[in-house]
Amino acid sequence: MSRSTKENPGSWRELLGPRFAPVATVLAGGVLLEASNVYLTTSLLPTIVDDIGGADYYAWTMTTFLVASVITSMLVSRTLTTRGAVSAYTLAFLLFAAGSAISALSPSMAVLLAGRAVQGLGGGLLAGLGYALIQRALPERLWARGSALVSAMWGAGNVLGPAVGGLFGQLDAWRPAFLVLVVIALAMVPLVRRAIPDTGRTRTDAKVPAVSLALLTAAVAAVSVASVVPHGFGTAAALAVGIGLGVWFLRHERTACTRVLPAVTFVRGSRLVWVYATVGVLAFGIGTEAFIPLFGQELGGMGPLAAGFLGAALSLGWSLNQIWSSNATRPATVRAMVIAGPLLLAAGLAGYGATQQELPGGWVIAAWAATLFAAGAGIGLAFPHLTVAAMASAEGEEEGAKAAAGINTVLIIASAFSAALAGVLVNLGGSNLLTSAHYLLFGFAAVVVLGVLPARAVSPGHRAAEVR
Repeated sequence: MSRSTKENPGSWRELLGPRFAPVATVLAGGVLLEASNVYLTTSLLPTIVDDIGGADYYAWTMTTFLVASVITSMLVSRTLTTRGAVSAYTLAFLLFAAGSAISALSPSMAVLLAGRAVQGLGGGLLAGLGYALIQRALPERLWARGSALVSAMWGAGNVLGPAVGGLFGQLDAWRPAFLVLVVIALAMVPLVRRAIPDTGRTRTDAKVPAVSLALLTAAVAAVSVASVVPHGFGTAAALAVGIGLGVWFLRHERTACTRVLPAVTFVRGSRLVWVYATVGVLAFGIGTEAFIPLFGQELGGMGPLAAGFLGAALSLGWSLNQIWSSNATRPATVRAMVIAGPLLLAAGLAGYGATQQELPGGWVIAAWAATLFAAGAGIGLAFPHLTVAAMASAEGEEEGAKAAAGINTVLIIASAFSAALAGVLVNLGGSNLLTSAHYLLFGFAAVVVLGVLPARAVSPGHRAAEVR
């Protein structure tokens, strides 16, 4: 952080004031569409299946969206360079609108999955651009606030998604829900052209990281398959293939000339790899959210709308705590928050799992909401500081933008893996949903607590030059 920024730190009033509010709306709005869409669809799925069938492909509605998002999230930097900021954002919103329209008009599950894939292509770009343009569209004094606002949209979207999806599901009107997304996405296009500074187009000889894209997409797909194949050898084999491909992806990234992640990620002594690892662990915990409405309805006896709000408790804790934690500037305080994040997330998930029971009373349901809120607060503690640490880990505006965009790439990759693994753990419980809940929540808590290790290696304010 520069000296002038320390002396004149930006405020929320300035970020949301007349000068920067349009820019903030575009940056945050794109991420909000991506974040809310996954869980909005999850809440609507029982209604959708009743209408057009396709129960066997229930889990794939999330998988196709996330895999497509992974692909385009890894192409954000290239798209931004070759098309410019305005054209890149316009393309992203139009893709999202087209996918939403296809989904709204779907006569069958196969067409719905195609629409979800197109939505994901647009969504991956939207989320990545939201991070990559913070440096270019906002002054340095507003980077931390802008990062907090954009990151908070993941939490806000996961509040709106289950709540709005539950409402439309309760009204038995799933098609209008997708049409609302079409209208919002199209309405953002004129604002992009008015608010976003055009970065221009630059010819580049850089090749598309095709091998990395293929390896990572195949890894996510393999883990996703593990959630739908019969238990036993098929599940184990699919998981082994997915993990193996993931390791292959990392080994290829380390030595490849054309990479998905910034080159500084693999420089000896760089802390960016630990930033990404911490982000990945925190994002991994989000995979439980897809099943919270299901647990609320089947174990808690709640209606679709009430269960949707229960699913939003984790995200609400994320959003509210992130706004507060972004005010911290002292290095010691920031470090403590980053380390405490995975611990609080793991404790919240374990507490939610420990209180699971069939047809509980009001106090137990209140405890569910409280533990989920605490879990989300753990994400909110660390996230804004991780984004700033990523930007500070690379030299120059372009490399800083790549490092920031990598946050979104890692977030979506981890979400895709966690969603697939969540399906595996829930299926292990068979017909006993309480057992499924225990497998999922205790299993994820055990993984998330390991995030303390990379979190301890994250040093706020670290510069690539200092590494060298």
